Amino acid sequence: MIAIVSHAIARAAGICAVAASAWIATADRAAAQDTVIVTGRVEPGLWVDPDGCLHWVADGGLEGYMEGRVNPETGMPVCLDVNTCAVSNSDVLFHTDSARLTTSGREQLRQFFSSAGAFAYAIYGHTDSRASDEYNMRLSQRRAAAVANVARSVGGRVAREIGYGERRPVAPNDSAANMQRNRRVEIVCYR
Repeated sequence: MIAIVSHAIARAAGICAVAASAWIATADRAAAQDTVIVTGRVEPGLWVDPDGCLHWVADGGLEGYMEGRVNPETGMPVCLDVNTCAVSNSDVLFHTDSARLTTSGREQLRQFFSSAGAFAYAIYGHTDSRASDEYNMRLSQRRAAAVANVARSVGGRVAREIGYGERRPVAPNDSAANMQRNRRVEIVCYR
């Protein structure tokens, strides 16, 4: 009787050992299948926030990382001087109702960006209120992009390009002169 019980215990222990090793092998295979290997290239750089403060950034495509840049001696954020360094009337730069730069407007912008000496630029497009808000937003964005492309063509770094449409007027849209003032492209320099 003891021999039968011993044989049964040994057999049960053997089955448990086989089951345990099968479970471990399955768990290892499952873990190997669940392992995700991410490859790619991390692009380090600097990002300038709207206040002109710098941030170290690293973007690997799936996730990014950003940390404010600080002066190691003072612990204070490193910020650039930010000022509106140019405001051009859109009537001078663009054909009517278009985001296509005039020849003289393109040349004027090339000269400006070649001599401005800024670390980076922010470019904001604005319109008057004559068309729909949706249309004006698209037009002002395309105009900001056209000016940004000129900056890039002469080696300028564009930190942002935004179209505000009619949403940020400098004058009421109640006369031809005021509407002309609202049709503008503002260039902010980071120095």
